[in-house]
Amino acid sequence: MANAAPSTEKTVRITLVKSPIGYSKRHKATVQALGLRRMNQTVEQIDTPTLRGMLAKVAHLVEVEEI
Repeated sequence: MANAAPSTEKTVRITLVKSPIGYSKRHKATVQALGLRRMNQTVEQIDTPTLRGMLAKVAHLVEVEEI
């Protein structure tokens, strides 16, 4: 695992809890860019200001848990 995050970096766990069907293309693209493809899928991402901005755009579709 060469791309594993160092333990000093904060990560967040993101789960898609609502379908982006019926929302704008920008919202769908943001969900896909987060690495989410299907309902109830969970991914872990490194917490950055860019990521927080993406999460703010689709906050109504995802659930965020800080690790």
